[in-house]
Amino acid sequence: MDRRLFIKGALAAGALSLSGIDRVVARGASRSVRVDTPLTKPAKSEQDLADSLILHAKSLGATYCDVRLVRMLSQSVSARNNSITGLSDSESYGMGVRVIKNGTWGFAGTREVDEENGKSAIAEAVTIAESNSKLQRVPLDLAPVEAHVGEWKTPIKKNPFEVSFKERAQFLLDMHALGATVAMGSNKLTLNSNLRSVREEKYFASSEGSKIWQEVTRIDPSTWATVADTAKGEFASRALYVLPQGRGFEYIEEYPYKDEIKEAAQEAQEKITAKPVEAGKYDLILHPTHLWLTIHESIGHPTELDRILGYEANFAGTSFLTAEKWRGFGYGTDLLTVVADRTQEGGLATIGFDDDGVASQSYKLIDRGELVGVQTTREQAKAIEEKASRGQSYAEGWWNTPFQRMPNVSLQPNPKPKTQEDIVKDTSKGILIKGNSSYSIDQQRYNFQFTGQVAYAVEDGKVTHMLRDVAYYGKTAKFWDSLDALGDQSTYMLGGAMYDGKGEPMQSNPVSHGCPVARFASQRVINTRQQSANSKKGMLDYDE
Repeated sequence: MDRRLFIKGALAAGALSLSGIDRVVARGASRSVRVDTPLTKPAKSEQDLADSLILHAKSLGATYCDVRLVRMLSQSVSARNNSITGLSDSESYGMGVRVIKNGTWGFAGTREVDEENGKSAIAEAVTIAESNSKLQRVPLDLAPVEAHVGEWKTPIKKNPFEVSFKERAQFLLDMHALGATVAMGSNKLTLNSNLRSVREEKYFASSEGSKIWQEVTRIDPSTWATVADTAKGEFASRALYVLPQGRGFEYIEEYPYKDEIKEAAQEAQEKITAKPVEAGKYDLILHPTHLWLTIHESIGHPTELDRILGYEANFAGTSFLTAEKWRGFGYGTDLLTVVADRTQEGGLATIGFDDDGVASQSYKLIDRGELVGVQTTREQAKAIEEKASRGQSYAEGWWNTPFQRMPNVSLQPNPKPKTQEDIVKDTSKGILIKGNSSYSIDQQRYNFQFTGQVAYAVEDGKVTHMLRDVAYYGKTAKFWDSLDALGDQSTYMLGGAMYDGKGEPMQSNPVSHGCPVARFASQRVINTRQQSANSKKGMLDYDE
């Protein structure tokens, strides 16, 4: 393709005015980008199509049917140092249909949204249900749901899809230029960033009378600063703490990039020469930029009812909780109150209605240390003698069948005044950990190990020096039972991930976890570098 025509198509603004960006965008992008895609509600013809297909499913003997028309939009810009390394733009539009016949689900999808292909998908879904019913021991018994007719949109101030690629590219390059001003000496700094925007447009219609339109917008920024000491042959990285959220481009504009990009470069350099941690027991002060992932793995996934019932074991197994004894389980101290919430502002899992047509809600999973709720869908609720679904049905795309997916799961802040400084002052021997990095967890979400982006020693009530090679490990209930200090609302932050895998075939869903800073008494810490060396010698030093 001619370079000038490519730039015109890719950036919808002719050639870029800044020649430097003009060159790197032309070199880095892999394909032309759609100039404009209207973001509109489904036409009456599409709504009529959904109604027609529901009637067709009933004529084939289905006792229930729902139709989802889904358009998925994704755009991203990536940069490395002072170069734009890639542009991407994708769109997917299609239809997913579910039916129940003979008490069993059937599902099919098609990218051709018309009467002929829709009826073929319905017929395929009915056939699948009929075949599956031969193996079904207990017919489906869906919890009742109110029929909803309405719409919901992510409340955003600035639509990221209306921000030019040129502006997004310039933003990343300007940020990298700031990071490059940090003195590195003989070390080498590499900065990598990606800025992705996602839009999900969905029309849901069911045989129970629901007709729901939703527009869900999410933004996913990431930046890594990596410093290499070429003389020693060592390197260290530090990711910025900016995490994806269900917001518009205003989230990017309001985030303190100018300060943190420099801080990240400085801390990455400091990590190379930081003092190795001495293995032992420490009071851990976990910053919300780190703690959200611990919550995700040790509370979010174990309280999914399909894992508790043993129906789901993909991506780190089932749950240490069981159907017989989850109610009233002692999960932690009375500082531990955790809420499942699909209504949380900025949450990645925040929507108006789930893919069963159930209105989003907020409810407690854990109340003052006691497990009081789990995550359910319409087909699961009656299994635990609940009258209604908690609204946790979700599918990644039109080509996926909905199943139980995690809502925003957040640790509530201390209602009493308690700052991070207060907690540090009250700690004699501890480690402050920020940012999330690697982790591992067993097949029942019980034994785990986590590392962070940076760790600092806390000695006699003061944060002193950086530590390296820090990891902590423990058992879920014992860990949360050591929670002895909790920050107030002023320390609360919203973390999360765009890609939480589950199921087979695998589906990925976005989810957020809010939390304040928190302290966990007397936790077991290992030196990962030393542990790695010892493992090669068969000398692991884990203890109880």
